[in-house]
Amino acid sequence: MKFSKYSQSDRQEIEALFTRTFSDSEGESEGKLIGHLVHELMNGTETDDMFGFIATEQGQIVGCIFFTRLSFGSRVNAFMLSPVAVDTDHQGKGVGQKLINFGIDHLRERGVELILTYGDPNYYSKAGFEHVPQEVAEAPFKLTHPEGWLGQSLDGGSIKLPLGQACCVEAFNDPQYW
Repeated sequence: MKFSKYSQSDRQEIEALFTRTFSDSEGESEGKLIGHLVHELMNGTETDDMFGFIATEQGQIVGCIFFTRLSFGSRVNAFMLSPVAVDTDHQGKGVGQKLINFGIDHLRERGVELILTYGDPNYYSKAGFEHVPQEVAEAPFKLTHPEGWLGQSLDGGSIKLPLGQACCVEAFNDPQYW
């Protein structure tokens, strides 16, 4: 398994991976929705505001994650981890966790202080994420599952200061993702 930054030439394969993976697990409409989100992220987000990482095996992309900039009223260098996809045939083998850790290491090296995500607490806690109360860092939109708003400090501190409400990149500015 090889981990690396994604390249422009990977875009079609990545979009297909997300569409297929989410269709398999959540149904075709969710697959199309997340595939569209990934398309918008890759084609409409400034390069300084997004990092994408892939896992490849025998030349095929089997996993992908994105981190996009989150802005708060305070001066904190923060990114959001979302979305994450691992090919159905490769799930349950630690690919997603290794890919997340690879991405976190990359962001830590670039001075990112805080990573937030919105997802399954049982899954993301394995990578060091903990629940973040809305009073500490408010999500960009009202959350369907507030217990899934999770974060991790990358500078050794804890997430305790009130940061205010987060603003996300344009592709996520739609309540249906929250």
